[in-house]
Amino acid sequence: MNRTSLRYLRYTVQAAFLMLTLIAGYQFYHFVLHFESPGNPFVQRPPSVDAFLPIAGLISFKHFLFTGSIDPVHPAAFIMFVAITAVSLLLKKGFCGWICPVGTVSQYFWMTGEKVFRGNFRIRKYADIAIRSVKYILMAFFLVFIGAMMSPGAVAAFLRSDYLKIADVKTMQFFTEMSDFTFWFLIAAGGLSLVYKNFWCRYLCPYGALLGLLSRLSPVKVRRIENNCSHCHACSRHCPALIDVERQDVVTSAECFGCLTCVSRCRAKGALDVTVGSFSKRKALSPYLYPLLLIVVFYLIIGAGILAGKWNSDLNYREYQRLIPAAGEMSHPTSFDGPASSGPRAD
Repeated sequence: MNRTSLRYLRYTVQAAFLMLTLIAGYQFYHFVLHFESPGNPFVQRPPSVDAFLPIAGLISFKHFLFTGSIDPVHPAAFIMFVAITAVSLLLKKGFCGWICPVGTVSQYFWMTGEKVFRGNFRIRKYADIAIRSVKYILMAFFLVFIGAMMSPGAVAAFLRSDYLKIADVKTMQFFTEMSDFTFWFLIAAGGLSLVYKNFWCRYLCPYGALLGLLSRLSPVKVRRIENNCSHCHACSRHCPALIDVERQDVVTSAECFGCLTCVSRCRAKGALDVTVGSFSKRKALSPYLYPLLLIVVFYLIIGAGILAGKWNSDLNYREYQRLIPAAGEMSHPTSFDGPASSGPRAD
């Protein structure tokens, strides 16, 4: 099979996950609308929207480590966090390259810019390193604050807070009721994404930074065979992560998100392979098997969560009826020193 088709397979998988995300977002919007505007029909809340709560997933993961229990309010956030990090540990940063809808939209932007401007710009090496550090600083802040500074009691209190209960609604309102700052930030990010490849993913995404570091431990890597390489520069020229693949023996960069664009663009037979194993003993893996394994592992973990009854929120209709109309005025809690209760819970 011509490896060019691998690229179009990825585009298809990305489009499918983006479509699933848009459907879930549309359904969630109407779920919220039912409580905000009486008279609108009730729509079931899609649990998959918890994928957009990575901080809640991280906090819930810490809670699980201390207590062995999963947050019942947003259990899907925990399951998705585990699924995404597990995929990165096993199969590189493949979530970013094949599944993440934000990465897909970012890709659409730079591909559009490439056609309009006949190419993309590239930030000089040292400036690139400096700006890339932003996402690692953000990642370190969240890991230190949640992992080290937030006590188990504070974690438990936050998970019981009204704010966390409707964190998904607050996230939606970030876009539907955006401030002037948010609007201009998104305009700037979109504009920069037109001219720089994967600007958000490369420079600003703390989640991607974490997944990239985890992916360095993955046994799956792209390997280049020098004796078979024709040095056509196609792999390096087309790499969305701006990795100089042609100068690598094994691609270990945390920026590599397993898109396999380099493999699909390679003109020399046997020059680039997807491999699995240790550095000394690597075995070739079919590049078409890679996305299959990626999706299977991802959905196996989600399926396990569903079968274990840890997917749907335990918040009931009356709780949403109480909380959602007040979501716009609800601010992030600044302290958990007092009682965790935030009002009577409706049964």
